[in-house]
Amino acid sequence: MITESALENRFAGFGTLMMFDRLASAQTVARHPLPTPDAQRPAYVLYTSGSTGKPKGVVVNQRAIVNRLRWMQASYPLRSDDVVLQKTPCSFDVSVWEFFWPLMTGAQLMMAPQDAHRDPQALWQLIDDYQVTTLHFVPSMLAAFVGHVSTHTDRACASLRRVFCSGEALACDLARSYQQVIAAPLHNLYGPTEAAVDVTWQPASGSALEGLNGPGVPIGRPVWNTQLHILDNLLRPVPVGVPGDLYLSGIQLADGYLHRADLTAQRFIAAPFADGERMYRTGDIACWREDGAVEYLGRSDDQLKMRGQRIEPGEIEQALVALPGVAQAVVAARNLTQQAAAGVDNRQLLGWLVAQPGVALDIEQVKQQLSTRLPAHMQPVSYLLLDVAPQR
Repeated sequence: MITESALENRFAGFGTLMMFDRLASAQTVARHPLPTPDAQRPAYVLYTSGSTGKPKGVVVNQRAIVNRLRWMQASYPLRSDDVVLQKTPCSFDVSVWEFFWPLMTGAQLMMAPQDAHRDPQALWQLIDDYQVTTLHFVPSMLAAFVGHVSTHTDRACASLRRVFCSGEALACDLARSYQQVIAAPLHNLYGPTEAAVDVTWQPASGSALEGLNGPGVPIGRPVWNTQLHILDNLLRPVPVGVPGDLYLSGIQLADGYLHRADLTAQRFIAAPFADGERMYRTGDIACWREDGAVEYLGRSDDQLKMRGQRIEPGEIEQALVALPGVAQAVVAARNLTQQAAAGVDNRQLLGWLVAQPGVALDIEQVKQQLSTRLPAHMQPVSYLLLDVAPQR
């Protein structure tokens, strides 16, 4: 534990203590104090997949994430006896609220062991052992967890008070399966990395599920100081029930892409509704419901969301074409099994390759070379060699 001498007695018995003011660097810090906090300064940078083959660094400022955290506490108040399970890898923006929400409210933070977020049994045991009250799932992992809990109904996570879901579309069937085995309310959140974590909220259990006939739970209504716009290709608002492009505006928008002014200008554009305001084109297709909530309908481009991971096939294709002997590459997601439990994403990435003239490609060598360039979730599980590349 890192603390200071004035608090040493308070933490007696906690184990090893490191006194910040006794470190050699403390004098340097005293001579060169940190700058005064500024709401416009960047709080973090997170990288997302890029269609041109280059990952994009998204810069989010302090005002944006503070707005998001304060909204969450006002909407779902944590108490000192709450325990938040931090299990999202820190390269994903959900981890930001998992880390800071409990620490700014006096609740308890429980950090799950590495890769526990992939193991339903490990999560179930952590919830029981530490009396976790609050945690997050991507829908595909929630489906696996619900399947596991359904076989342990004698101890069905009684400590839970609230569960959040985001990262991909939440199926109504999965939400209904959830409430059959877990009593804690389920909440559906939505937001791209280009905004401070989540920008909409929607209850996803109890009476909120009544009357939902579509495949997915709506993404809902905007959080504080955030606006949603569903527009046509001339940036005109569309009527209720009519599909359109979803745009976001408000203080939770990111500053833009790190050192990518061209890309920032393409995606963060001037809002036609107010001078000096910006809005971000999400690439999602959505429509307004009669009740005022927003319903997610799909993508307007090739971007994929698979098991909570944001993937641009173009980035994988660029990496493949850069390998020796590869002339063309096409990557797409396909279902490899016919049936799946509610909410389970069975899609896998597949690759189609065209070799350069006179080259005999070794698929295993292609896999090995790609594994040094891209993370595991962006590597196709299977390839097919063709004379001509197919259209995606």
